[in-house]
Amino acid sequence: MKTFMIGVLIILALLFLGFIGIYNKLIRMIEAIRNNQKQIDIQLDRRFKVFESLINTVKKYMDYEKTTLVDVISLRTQATTAAAAGDQKGRMEAENAISKIASNLNLVFEQYPNLKANENALQLQEEIVNTENKLTFAKQALNDSIERYNATKKSFIEGIVVFFVPTLNVNFEYWQLPEATVAEQEKYTVKF
Repeated sequence: MKTFMIGVLIILALLFLGFIGIYNKLIRMIEAIRNNQKQIDIQLDRRFKVFESLINTVKKYMDYEKTTLVDVISLRTQATTAAAAGDQKGRMEAENAISKIASNLNLVFEQYPNLKANENALQLQEEIVNTENKLTFAKQALNDSIERYNATKKSFIEGIVVFFVPTLNVNFEYWQLPEATVAEQEKYTVKF
């Protein structure tokens, strides 16, 4: 009987330690996702500052910057407001619209030969491209960490822990393009 009780206590202790290990694993995954969200915030802030610098540099060359700056500031405000309200989808839409503006700036540079020759403007244009690339990687890292977390919390043993500790069942929003943009890009064909 004494051996049986010791065996039961050992099994209970192992189950408890396993529960704690899974709990800690899920907490680490949640914190990794939150860190990835903060990395995106850093890149978004950097992009906004580079945009401001570029627009100030090109002011003497074009009128385009007036509407671009107003659009970027408006979209940045929308994104910040949505983030503060916890509206991840609204934030993503605003930030994706800013990315679209960034991709259109290259066309503007082509229209102004003196601007293309301006070293400051070229450096800032390169910074925007680099920032957009870093932002893309940060978004991918976020989506990857969300995918790992979702797969883990749905697996059998981890699912039991999530059932008993519902605070571990967090639903994160994937960073993605709006459906209209995806549909538009799927229809795109290269024409020569």
